[in-house]
Amino acid sequence: MQLRLNALAWASVCLFGLSSTQAQTAQAAPTVPTTPATAATPSVEPGAAATEGIPANGPTAPSAQTAQTAQTAQTAQTLGQVVVTATRGAKALEKIPGAVSVISRQEIEAQGLVSEDPSALLALQIPGYAPSRQKLSNFGEGLRGRNALLLLDGIPQTNPLRLGGREGYFADPMIVSRIEVVSGASAAQGMGATGGIINTITRRPTEPGTRQTVELKYGTQFHGDTANWKAGYMVEHKSDFDVVAYVGARTQDIGVDGAGRALATESLHQSADGFLKIGKDFGPQRVQLMLNRYHADGFDDRVDVPGNRATGQPTTSARGTLPYEAPRNEVRSASLEWTHSDLAQGAASVQLFKQNFSARYSGGVITTFQDASIAPVGTLVDQSEIKADKWGVRASWVRPDLWTPGLELTLGTDYLDDESQQRLTQTGRVWVPPMAYRSLAPFGQLEYEWGPFTVRGGLRDEHSRLRVDDYSTLAYYGSRAVQGGERSASKLVKNLGAVWRFGQSGWSSFVSYNEGFGSPDVGLILRAVNTAGRSVTTLVDLQPILTDNVEAGLAWRGAQGSVSASVYRSHSDLGSQLVVSNGIGSLQRVPITVRGFEISGEWRPTRDWQLTGSYALTRGRTASTAGGALDLDLGARSQGPDKLVLGALWRLAPGWQAHWTQSVYFSRDANVGKFSGKTSLEERFKGYTVSDVSVSWDSPWGQLGAGMENLFNRRYLTYYSQANYSGTNDDYYAGRGRSLTLSWRRSF
Repeated sequence: MQLRLNALAWASVCLFGLSSTQAQTAQAAPTVPTTPATAATPSVEPGAAATEGIPANGPTAPSAQTAQTAQTAQTAQTLGQVVVTATRGAKALEKIPGAVSVISRQEIEAQGLVSEDPSALLALQIPGYAPSRQKLSNFGEGLRGRNALLLLDGIPQTNPLRLGGREGYFADPMIVSRIEVVSGASAAQGMGATGGIINTITRRPTEPGTRQTVELKYGTQFHGDTANWKAGYMVEHKSDFDVVAYVGARTQDIGVDGAGRALATESLHQSADGFLKIGKDFGPQRVQLMLNRYHADGFDDRVDVPGNRATGQPTTSARGTLPYEAPRNEVRSASLEWTHSDLAQGAASVQLFKQNFSARYSGGVITTFQDASIAPVGTLVDQSEIKADKWGVRASWVRPDLWTPGLELTLGTDYLDDESQQRLTQTGRVWVPPMAYRSLAPFGQLEYEWGPFTVRGGLRDEHSRLRVDDYSTLAYYGSRAVQGGERSASKLVKNLGAVWRFGQSGWSSFVSYNEGFGSPDVGLILRAVNTAGRSVTTLVDLQPILTDNVEAGLAWRGAQGSVSASVYRSHSDLGSQLVVSNGIGSLQRVPITVRGFEISGEWRPTRDWQLTGSYALTRGRTASTAGGALDLDLGARSQGPDKLVLGALWRLAPGWQAHWTQSVYFSRDANVGKFSGKTSLEERFKGYTVSDVSVSWDSPWGQLGAGMENLFNRRYLTYYSQANYSGTNDDYYAGRGRSLTLSWRRSF
């Protein structure tokens, strides 16, 4: 293993892996003059960077400037990129002590030529992100072995009270300007970021006038029931006010694996998005409204055909009628924002937000749902639905040069109101009772910049309260009456870090300590009470999760390339692990430690070529009993395998670009010979390699593109399906075979 790590790390260094916009903040380089697109801006949106540094309408055609000029602009642009996710204020990427990266609009569009799976994009661009499941569910898609907090313009999309694994789909890629990612525990954006933060930032017009964009896509695998298409329309306007509006719809057939077998049904079939963002500046002030409604539906005309794990036969599907409603996701997000760039010599922002989430799951004759008082055991068909309604306020004020040049103060407070529940839709029964969660968290940060040094630290005072009324569990758990009540928690969460830039050499380093504040899956705990006389006020498992992350990084950036590497350790004394024993799932509060190494970078040997790559190694350990020794490996539900991603960009001619990527997921054996009760915890993953390729042309008739996913039609079983020790023959899923996507987009 050590030999493999050394070899891969050396190969990545030689390649100068991942793109410059992906570079972690360990890449801090000497400050250079920024381009107009990346100069410091007077106004900062609470959920997004005011300075995007990326044209809102997509990449500029190479024919508009020489490749050399584009390369120089890209380098300067990256050095001056401004992000807000990590610090709650506009901050140059290279001055943040931590692993912060940005997925640009160009990278989103390049991946969109191949696939619009949001998890596939993250797995490709973020070293520590687990492989995509290619399903509606994102169980097992962790960041550095833990859960990430998902945001849309700063609005929480994750549902920590009942983490159902359906939070990954909430926006069409067309409305996205960029994605800011903080790897490692963080409390900067509130509860739930024990593994990091993924903030999807929507588009905003950058050029005066009106622009309309039409996008069409068609895909096929050259088999029956494999066609997919998408149509989208966007209008952007900027004058004394600005507006972006978008409507789009997508349909995807079932598809086939590399052997031509139909895939299973737990995947997206249809989706639609309606988006509106409108804003107006009043001198140094700005008011902005954002509305987004996204829904995704599964298949209602196909049924799964169970596979066979013993023989390696994956689960497939066939035409049929479901005895329950099709799976469905619906997410509505809204925010009203106010910013002031010169309030008491600082920049202020206030955001009022609301989010409504619902996810309906597949059903059937499920053992947990059987109740003899309703129907004979073994005949009752039911399915569940999670609903979560959130609203809150996020406020911050950033004062630069406080008392002395280089000293910056950030003050703010966050409030969150979250009500979540899970019901059985066919019979109207309550599975998880309504949970009312309130959180108030004032915070403060100080930063001091002195020459090549930047030091930053702060505190966040978390106060939370959970209230649950009296309820009864399902018959499967004994129809136990549980007394309601309230649970409160308070915690002072800390962070401290420093960046050191080594003169004009291009070298820099960072060290950081960050704490993240999270909640266990409260709904999973409440629904599984199976003993009499229990009360919400005495359930120990409801205590919050505090995760600390210690990290150090080293980086270099030069004229033709860059490389960054970091090593980290993440630990929680009272973590949260789902354990399946004798077929019954329960939550254990046990210590968890994750250690890892990541390296990424880029090399531009000529003006027309760009080579990229990244490697991530993750090692997670947990305990089999509360307070016990770390005697178990983290399972596939939490941790992904070691991963190597290589890529190349070739500018064939003016207006032409070709992309190639290869993702290598290494084999992993975990908990060999270990048991929980009579259930084996053993996980075995054989690994696989997939390659994608795409080409685009900025023609006089619009941008034309063609992308091929799984270029060599590799037959493989996805990581979570292979490794999940509690998996059955029903969820033994194969990966998608070779897929061709043709696209056309034109702006006018």
